[in-house]
Amino acid sequence: MGFKEELGRRKTFGIISHPDAGKTTLTEKLLLFGGAIQTAGAVKSNKIKKSATSDFMDIERQRGISVATSVMAFDYRGKKINILDTPGHQDFQEDTFRTLTAVDSVIVVIDVAKGVETQTEKLVKVCRMRDTPIIVFINKMDREGKDGFDLLDELETKLGLLVRPLSWPVGMGRDFQGVYNLYERKLVLFNPHGKQTGDVFEINDLDSTELDERVGEKAANTLREEITMIDEIYPDFEKEDYLEGLLSPVFFGSAINNFGVKELLDCFVDIAPTPLPRITEERKVLPNEDKFSGFVFKIHANMDPKHRDRIAFLRICSGTFERNTNYFHVRQERKMKFSNPTSFMAAKKSIVEQAYPGDVIGLYDSGNFKIGDSLTEGEELNFKGIPSFSPEQFRYVVNKDPLKSKQLAKGLTQLMDEGVAQLFYREFNNRKIIGTVGALQFDVIQYRLKHEYGASCAYEPVNLHKACWIECKDEVKLKEFLSRRKRDMATDKDGNHVFLAESAWTLNMAQENFPDVKFHFTSEF
Repeated sequence: MGFKEELGRRKTFGIISHPDAGKTTLTEKLLLFGGAIQTAGAVKSNKIKKSATSDFMDIERQRGISVATSVMAFDYRGKKINILDTPGHQDFQEDTFRTLTAVDSVIVVIDVAKGVETQTEKLVKVCRMRDTPIIVFINKMDREGKDGFDLLDELETKLGLLVRPLSWPVGMGRDFQGVYNLYERKLVLFNPHGKQTGDVFEINDLDSTELDERVGEKAANTLREEITMIDEIYPDFEKEDYLEGLLSPVFFGSAINNFGVKELLDCFVDIAPTPLPRITEERKVLPNEDKFSGFVFKIHANMDPKHRDRIAFLRICSGTFERNTNYFHVRQERKMKFSNPTSFMAAKKSIVEQAYPGDVIGLYDSGNFKIGDSLTEGEELNFKGIPSFSPEQFRYVVNKDPLKSKQLAKGLTQLMDEGVAQLFYREFNNRKIIGTVGALQFDVIQYRLKHEYGASCAYEPVNLHKACWIECKDEVKLKEFLSRRKRDMATDKDGNHVFLAESAWTLNMAQENFPDVKFHFTSEF
């Protein structure tokens, strides 16, 4: 198969939602359809190797949430589908935002009972800023929840989406009988007491008496009325509108019962975009270019705790990646070769000889990569839009076991490289401060340091409002600022100057008193 055909096969998307909406369950069912896993329960957030579940995955199971992005791939109907399942919890939104830079489209999962929740609003806002094509899956239809039209209104008002249902439920909760697939004009019946048989009936004419026979006269009449309303109120589905991020198709189903998922997947395969261009500081990179390019959007240490491996996740943007070939590391300005690049197929990792735009591969890394790094065949390209947030919660980190200082230092360095938090060294007392977006990250860091590096740490409170990276073109003014605000200064792990503001007032005063100094709220300025 040639490069053009391989490119046309790729569909890379992310699954996003508020916690507990059923995101990981939906991922699992999609993998079942693709034959990538044989049993339910094989996917638990970022469990890549079923036989080697690290303690880090235990913390995910204990809390019942995903705290890291999983990457999985499978083949379906001749297409290569790459799924990136993201954390839903707001304390890990930084990981999710970065992952959204590596996908070409998204599926948003909504809980029928809870509707649109705050975390979903934030994530969809990021997708809309990038014009990412969005499909909505309204989940848990076998439970009582909000009216379908009310949910569509919420999607439009809270998320700002223009929607078009492509499937519609027959009843809900106890009365849920199935969905009518508007995309294919088929009725799919739900079996409430066991395995889904997937009974599908082609009903092109809703006035047909067959509909009454299948779901009963009352439910059939309600469905007819609601479909008529949909056709009158909502715009016709046009694939081009979806691809431009202007129109979002909506599907209904129950992921845990594996119902409505096939309809979603079949439509996704038909309409979802193949790999899209990526913007760099230098130019737009097209996927069909001959020369290889890609960027690192995630780093994960100790994916397999037996081997202490550290993997950089690389999204391929153009050309063909080949094993054992020299590529140019743009930031370090040197050539690198990779003997065992990895592809992810849900329950196993395998060596990949070649990979194409849209694919996500894992590169074993001994500390050469940072999030946002670019690999090319020689051209200097710096991919844009990979965010790093200013922390909002801060604590001093204290070594509880002085004999394990080396392990603590190594653990902190590697975890910070993953982007789970920021590490600052305070200048006046040289103490280490960890800054995070959410409080839960402190627990994860502590847990991983202990179970992956054998280092014990404790935290002490520190009263800080914001961390800002500073920049000043006038060396004299910069020196004056650093001298006068020494108590508020720190450096990050890369040696950059960081201003630690104790309050919003402190930050405002510093900005007013030193107009030549620029204060940045991300380290990628």
